[in-house]
Amino acid sequence: MTWFNKQSRLVQILLLLIPGVNWIVEIVVRWSTFAKKGGLVRLIVCILVTIPSGIIIGWLDVIWCLLFKHLFLQ
Repeated sequence: MTWFNKQSRLVQILLLLIPGVNWIVEIVVRWSTFAKKGGLVRLIVCILVTIPSGIIIGWLDVIWCLLFKHLFLQ
């Protein structure tokens, strides 16, 4: 998560726009955040991102990152 947040906004958006890369970034960022902070909501989001529906959450994260400069439910 720290690595992702240190990137420029353009790099973050590009990472989230590419479908395969998007899914991998989502999995790594979500599970690392859950490992550090824990929480039921984070666990549910991690599970949703890990299964193929994570692509939908990834597209939501692109929009969310553009508007609010962080990932959805982060």
